[in-house]
Parts: sequence; structure tokens; C-alpha cells
Amino acid sequence: MLSQESVLGVVTKNRYNYYLSDIIRQRAWVEINLGALTHNVQEIKGLLSPKTALMAVVKADAYGHGAITVAQTVLNAGANGLAVATLGEGIELREAGITAPILILGAINTPEEIAAIAHWKLEPTLCNPQQALIFSQTLSQFGETLPVHLKLDTGMSRLGTPWHQGTEFVKLVQQLPSLTLGSVYSHLATADDPDSTQMRLQHRRFKQAITELKSQGIKLPCLHLANSAATLIAPNLHYDLVRVGLALYGLYPAPHLRSQAMLKPVLQVKAKITQIKNIPSGTGVSYGHQFVSDRPIKIAVVSIGYADGVPRNLSNRLQVLIRGQRACQIGAITMDQLMLDVTHLRNLQVGDIVTLIGKDGQQEITADHWASLSGTISWEILCGFKHRLPRVSVENFEKTTD
Repeated sequence: MLSQESVLGVVTKNRYNYYLSDIIRQRAWVEINLGALTHNVQEIKGLLSPKTALMAVVKADAYGHGAITVAQTVLNAGANGLAVATLGEGIELREAGITAPILILGAINTPEEIAAIAHWKLEPTLCNPQQALIFSQTLSQFGETLPVHLKLDTGMSRLGTPWHQGTEFVKLVQQLPSLTLGSVYSHLATADDPDSTQMRLQHRRFKQAITELKSQGIKLPCLHLANSAATLIAPNLHYDLVRVGLALYGLYPAPHLRSQAMLKPVLQVKAKITQIKNIPSGTGVSYGHQFVSDRPIKIAVVSIGYADGVPRNLSNRLQVLIRGQRACQIGAITMDQLMLDVTHLRNLQVGDIVTLIGKDGQQEITADHWASLSGTISWEILCGFKHRLPRVSVENFEKTTD
């Protein structure tokens, strides 16, 4: 089986790699537009002051885009550091030769994990005093010192020490051996809401925690609060760095943020037609015969399904693009395949490319469209595309048209 790493960047002039590219595009794949990714980094940096750094969030395999290639691209484009959710995600980037600062956003609690963090020179988030003590004790045994990042809970009610205990938390960490204070930060729960009341409350709490630190004579470390939404809409929340995830990948956290930057979608999902057939009126299609033709129709079988990340609850509601035109999906989406009504399309052939997410001609289907139909969010759609879909890096989507 071809791994994701073996196919990233295979679209080159090398004769063998062209052959490999043909193989991985026989069924279904994800295309990653590195030009769009670079554009988005530059667009976001244009919103920041020269003193504000950009931390690119590449957790969950860079939101399904391929963490290693995305990390390399955003760093080359001007990102100052990376953020991941887990220890394993950080190690993967280090093994790929990436030396930039990597912040682990998730909580780490065991000595074995702490030893690995020190070995791979990753930077952990500390969420409470007990965690800080474990880190200090473990690192002291190895003679290691690590920069640590303290998270305050200002209203997310997830990870973090209560914001009003921030000063005590910082003082403890400063007194503990083997720990240096890398940053103090918090996370916003409602930054994408048009009603900014809760976001302003969280900001006030964060500022109060900072003011208390200052009053105790503590030299402030790096401070950060803004996620993608706050980066786009609230310059007063940028502080020393911003943590940007979804916006890097060309999607907006909410519709009202679209005017804040000109972002380009980075990901397209494509598959090929594997069979075309005609069925008479009254014929059921797929499991359970959720669709029964009311006339003679032509159907196309496409080699992608819910095991690849196409939500089954989109059955009979999904549309796709073929040769610049829309076609409706019919019947239950199956594990590996789905069916389309292509009666209105002429001269289709086995092997023709179907665009499930992306542009074809003047038509476009986005992850936001899928999220709206599924009753979920675009983050979940992007993260849902499974690893058996190879990620193929391209410079521009226009170059991939057959």
C-alpha cells in the first residue's frame, strides 16, 4: 500500500514519479494546493503587526491536509512556529527534520511522555500546578530544562488553570527547577460568534490576569489568545502571537468573517468514475433502495465512500462536479463507492474525474457546503478524510485538470 508520505509531492518531471502519480490517481485522492497555502499565510501575516508572530496550527494531520508538507510550506511562507495536539504529532514533525518551535496544545501527564518531549525538544502546555510538579520532578532526573506554556481557563471550561489563579501558577513554575516560562495563553470559546459579548468577557479576564502578574513584579512572557476568528476580526487580541488553524486552510470560521481576508481553499477531493450504466424506471439504487428511479436514467459509479470521509448522511443530498457541471448523488453512500445520476451529461467515460470538494470550471463545492448539509462544522469535514486517500501536492489546482 502506498503511504501518504510516499506520494506527497509526486507530481514532478521525473518519469517514475509521473507513473506513481498515475497509480495513486486511479481511485480517489486529495489535492493540496501549496500556492494557496502560501497565499493564506501571507494574507494572515498582513493582518498582524511586525511584533506579532504567527503560530500555524497543524494538529490532526494539518486538518487533514498532511502535516509534514503543510508545516514545511507554512514555515517557508513566514510562519514562526507550529502547534499540534499530541506528542505523536510533534514527534512526526521532528522526524521529518522540522526544527521550528512546536507547541503541544494537549495535556501531558506521564514521566514517559515528558521524557519524550525533552528528547524531541518539544514545548508542552501546562494546565495546572500538579502537572507542573510532575514535569519539574521528571526533568530534574534527566538534567533537562524545558520551556513550558501555561494555559489559563478564561471561559472555555476545557484545559487550563482558572484565570484568577494565574499569578500563583506563574510564581510556582518560576520557582520550580528545570522549567522556564515560555508563554501564558488562553483559548477563546466564541470568537466566531457575531455577538462578541463572551469573547470580550474572556479578554477582560485575560487582561486582569496579566495586570495581576505585572502588579506582582513578574516580567511578562510571550502572551497569546487569538485563534483564527479573533485573528481575522480583533487586532486588539493579537498580543505577541496568534494561533491560526482553519484560516490557513482557506476556510472562514463564520460567514461574517469573509470580508476580513481573501483566503483560498487549499484542499480538493477527487475520485474517478469506474462504471457507467443505464437503468430502467422503477429500479432501486444501493443499500436499502433509498432511491428508486422514476424514469430511465444513466448512473455513474464513483470510487469513493464513507470509509474515505464522505459522510453517509449526505446520501441523496450530495452534489458533485463533472466537466464543470453538477450531478446529484443517488442512493445510500457506501463504504467505498457512491452513485450519481448523470443522465444529463454527454460523452462521459470510465476514468473521468469527479470533484467532490473543489472547483471545476465556474462551479465550486466547499467543505462549508458539506458541513451545512450534514449539520456539522467545516473543521470536522476536513479532518474526516481518511489516510487511504493519498495527499497529492500541487502548485495550482488549475494544473490538475485532465
